[in-house]
Amino acid sequence: MTIDKIQTQNTLAGALGIELTELTPDRVVATMPVHPPTHQPFGYLYGGASVALAETVASVGTWNLIDQATQACFGLEINANHIRSKRDGIVTATATPLHKGRTTMVWDIKITDEADKLICVSRCTVAIVPQSS
Repeated sequence: MTIDKIQTQNTLAGALGIELTELTPDRVVATMPVHPPTHQPFGYLYGGASVALAETVASVGTWNLIDQATQACFGLEINANHIRSKRDGIVTATATPLHKGRTTMVWDIKITDEADKLICVSRCTVAIVPQSS
């Protein structure tokens, strides 16, 4: 699957400005702007926006590896440690698979800033289920 086939328009990813930049079986990369739509009320990057970015790359990575005609995938569990605050600029999420199973995949996600400083580290488990009609 290629990145241009993934539609983010009219989704949370689109609303947050998330852009996928790399998609391979072993790595997913996406960026997100840090600006008022991704801020918490005090002007800093919202932890929830970082979690949405992390789950996006994990879900896209899983989706890329399943049979999209017969299977679907959904975030099952996610955790995040917010390491550093950020007020503006761009953050980049890089996801790599820790486990590629038949019914679940587990992804390690690191979110960094333009200087490659760690902003957030996350782990996301994605469930793989039969696609419903």
